[in-house]
Parts: sequence; structure tokens; C-alpha cells
Amino acid sequence: MKKKRIVKLEPQTVELFAEVLSKLRPPPPLTVSQWADRYRVLSAESSAEPGRWHTEKAPYQRAIMDAIGDPHVRSVVVMSAAQIGKTDAFILNPLGYYMDYAPCPVMCMQPTLDMGQTLSKDRIAPMIRDTPRLTGLVDTKSRYAGNTVMKKNFPGGHITIVGANSPSSLASRPIKVLLADEIDRYPKSAGTEGDPLDLAKKRQTTFWDYKTVMVSTPTIKGDSRIEDAYLLSTQEEWNVPCPECGAYQPFLWENVKFDKDDLDKGIGYVCRECGCVSNEYRWKEQGKYGKYVAANPGAESRGFHLNTLASTFVGWKEIVTKFIEAKIALDHGNPEQMKVWVNTELGETWEERGIQLEDIELFNRREIYAAEVPDDVLYLTAGVDVQDDRFEVEVVGWGEGTESWGVRYQKIFGDMLSDQVWDDLDNFLLRTWHKADGTAYPLLATCIDSGGHHTDEVYRFAKERLNRRIFAIKGMGGAGVPFIRNPSKNNRVRADLFILGVDAGKTTIYQRLEVKTPGPNYCHFPLNEEAGYDEQYFRGLTSEKAVVRFRKGRSVTVWEIKDASYKRNEPLDLRNYATAALEIANPVLKGPEEPEIERRQRATGRRRLSGGI
Repeated sequence: MKKKRIVKLEPQTVELFAEVLSKLRPPPPLTVSQWADRYRVLSAESSAEPGRWHTEKAPYQRAIMDAIGDPHVRSVVVMSAAQIGKTDAFILNPLGYYMDYAPCPVMCMQPTLDMGQTLSKDRIAPMIRDTPRLTGLVDTKSRYAGNTVMKKNFPGGHITIVGANSPSSLASRPIKVLLADEIDRYPKSAGTEGDPLDLAKKRQTTFWDYKTVMVSTPTIKGDSRIEDAYLLSTQEEWNVPCPECGAYQPFLWENVKFDKDDLDKGIGYVCRECGCVSNEYRWKEQGKYGKYVAANPGAESRGFHLNTLASTFVGWKEIVTKFIEAKIALDHGNPEQMKVWVNTELGETWEERGIQLEDIELFNRREIYAAEVPDDVLYLTAGVDVQDDRFEVEVVGWGEGTESWGVRYQKIFGDMLSDQVWDDLDNFLLRTWHKADGTAYPLLATCIDSGGHHTDEVYRFAKERLNRRIFAIKGMGGAGVPFIRNPSKNNRVRADLFILGVDAGKTTIYQRLEVKTPGPNYCHFPLNEEAGYDEQYFRGLTSEKAVVRFRKGRSVTVWEIKDASYKRNEPLDLRNYATAALEIANPVLKGPEEPEIERRQRATGRRRLSGGI
């Protein structure tokens, strides 16, 4: 029997073999969240709480991160609110994971090159510097390492940072992982090359196990990349159990309860099952038991939705405060703030609804003025429309916050080829209008339409009266046309001609007409029949509607006649012209300061706001 030979190895040799074997040993199975919990370090310049990463601080992030690292999942969609930590959790942590644990070519795509540079300098570079596991992977010192602000090489792969607005940056080498951030802000086309997201995805065709991650706050319904992708996914919503009955449910805005006049009373959330109301702390404590529930579980792509109510980075009081401010702005004809709130707080698309008003509602809210010019009016302007047999004129009073008062709607009939009717118009525009105390108000400015059959006559009329701020205007329809452009003299009479973006003006007018409470942007109308505000006026004022159409993949608002049997839209045009006159003259709409007690007495009653929009 052969004797076994025992080979004695020097300790140094044993250590060498152990080190070699450790390199050959496959890494322990780690998910993205496990990798982050074990190795990721948050940098002081990019985090309010620098130091080690802890997923339990925001438990709703775990399932999303792990789906990104799951080799069986090809696509992950995250449609979320703004303040849920998505850049760190869904962009930076996967970057670190694929650099260290699963090396491969990675592309990180931002809306613009500038944003890509900012992300690289302010977020990626500090992460590599402060996370020991990553520090040694990227050679930042050697000039031959091939590393730049927009390119990071590491063993087994590289990170390429690109902008969706740069076709050249998208034409790079093949990639396995695409991390596409804020995709709703991408241009429709990268130059003339086509959709930038599609161009980036074409870089993945050589990898059978590719990974596409799309993250974004949504924008406009029907024109949102992230919503389109989400609707094709599993549509998973974060659910937490009720603190009282344990029923799982998502956070819905309509279940948030508060008193807008006293938020210190507390903000509660109503369980949709048992009806109990619990505070923010108790509901968020349940986050450790939270889970995602899929509405479309059979989809190939994993999709997740998060709103700020679930966020551990922002309190409900801040969310509610922003809602109240946005609601006030919406009630006064400005929907932009509410649009931002819906996008960034609820993580939902904003539906651009067509604007349509009912004439009877406006007709019924006419009111009795104390005089032909109410006390709060600061300036008067007028709009003039030229027809073949008459002028139609509206005089409008303006106060603080562009609160408006209809003063007179007048028709001046006559032969448009005679001097008499033009003299009648001139005399009407020269007259003054009086407040209850006898104060006389002349017209500050007037806009007269030159787009009819009497263009040169309008030019001459306006040119001779430029010292009275009588301006010739010409309407131009279409989306994107500014309301007022600088005047030009490019006409036969060499008169100052303003181009008026009529669609922009109509949108503003309709938004103001929707304001229900007297104050900024509210529109008043007189009940006095002699003022001319009859049923026919309001039918003309509301004769058009705005509808949202999609052209070449973009949403545009188009104005159309509401009722084909009634096309008399002169009152709407005239209100547009009178508004333009105010914009051109640009006076300071601020009256004398009133005592605080009087201001309070004038304030309107307040309604309780509780959930919903």
C-alpha cells in the first residue's frame, strides 16, 4: 500500500492559494437592496443623512431595487412622485451593484447632457469616492484610464452617461443595462434621429439578458412615456395594513382628511375598510409590513407606482399645504400649480381637459353695480371688432389681481365706407365713465381688430390716435403663439401693428371665467340691461371650446366652435382684445392700501377642504 505523501507548504504559499481561491469563488447571492445595505455609503454633499445606506428607512424601495437586479426581469418601470428617494434607490444603487457585483456595460440616460454632467459630478463621483467597495474599481488618477466625466471604466464593464437631447452620445458601444431617468422630460426626437429612448434600447440588442429601467415623475395624460410604460406593466401599487383592522390598501388622496383653516388639528387618513381615522405616524409605521399589489400580474414588465403619501422623506403637512396653495391658485384660474402638485406629489399624470363654459351660469351671476364703474376698478380698456355694417365694442374695468368688471358692450352701426361711423366710434372711445363719487375714467388703451375687410382704414384710424393708446391688432391662432408680440410697421400705412396670440388669450379668459370667488382673476358682469350684457352676449362669450388633440405625438389645445348653429363669437374676441390692451399698456394694478379690519370684512367665506381636487 502506497503511503500518502504529505506536502508541507510555507505559510505564504497557503495564503496565496487562499487568496486565489477566494477570487475564483462565486460571489454570495446578493440583491440590489442587500448590496446597498452592505456596501453603499451616502455622501455628505448629496444626502441630508450621510453615512451607511439603510433600506428599512424607506421600505417601499426594497422590492423595486430587487426587481432591477433580478436576472429574470427584463424591464422595470417606476412611475413615482418626486420625493421618494428614487435617484439614490433606483439609479445610483443599481449603478454601484452593476459596477461591483455584476460588472457589465451600463448606460445612464438623463434628459439633457448638462443634467448628465451634473449627475456625474454631484452624485456618481461622490458615491464612488465614499463607497469603499467602489473606490478601487475606477482609476481616476491615470490619464490613460479612459475615464471622463461622462465615462467610467471598471473591470468587466463601463458606465456611459448620455443626454437624450444628444444623438451623438446615444450612438455608443453596446450596453447590457439601460438606466433611463426622468423619461417624461426627454425630447420627442434626438435631433433627426428619432425617439431617444428607442435609440438607447437598440444598444442592448447584442445582450440576451439585457435590463431596461425607466424612472420618471409623470407629466400630461396621453403624452407621458412613463404612464404608457406603466400601463403595459404589472402596475404594482404600494399597500400597507390599516393600524386598526389590518386591511391592506394603497395611499389614496381622497382618504386624507384635514381642516384647511387649522392644520395643527392634525391630518388623518381614513381606512377604506373599517372607516377608522389614524394619524400619519401610525400609518407610516405600518410601512415595515407593506407590500406591492399588482393590478396586472401577468405582464412581462415589472411596474411600480409611488406617491408622496408613502414617502418617509416628507410629512403629510407639507403635502397638504402645497395642495391648499395649488387649490387656491386653481380656483383663481391658474391650474399650473395644481398640475405640478398632481405630478410631483401624487405621481400621477395631469389630464388636460378641454375648457368649455355654459352661458347660462355666467348670465345668472350678473350683479348690480353701484355706478357704471365699480369702486375697485383702477383702469378701463376697450376692444373693438370691425364688421361689414357695424363696430362692436366692449369696455372692461380692471382691478388688483386682474379682477375685471364688464362696463359696456356697445354696437355702433353705420356705413363702414363713410366717415360718420368712424366718427361715432371715435366719440365713443373719447367718452369718460364714472364711479359713484363722480370720478371720471377715460380709456387707458384700446385694441382694434384689423383682420376684416377694412384693414387700411383701421391702420389709419389707429395711427392717427396712437397718443391715446389706440392700437391696431391682428389675431394669429395656433399653439405656442405668444399672447402679445412687439409691434411692427410692416404694413402700407406704417401703423404700429400688434400680433395677438388669440388662442393663448382665449385660454386665459376661460380660466378667469371659471373662477367662482370674487378676487384675483374673477370676472364681474353688470345686471343693468343698458350695459349690453344680455343672453346673446354670454352665448357669444362661451361660443367656443378648447379640446386637446394629439399631433405628431404631442398634445395641443385647439379652439373650436361649440355649436355649429351659432358662430357669433364677437364677445369672446372683444374680451380678448380688451385684455390685450391692458397687457400692452401694462399699468400697475394696485390700489391704495386699506386698513386691515376692512380687508378682513371684505374677505369671502371659507370652505372646508378635505381630500380630492
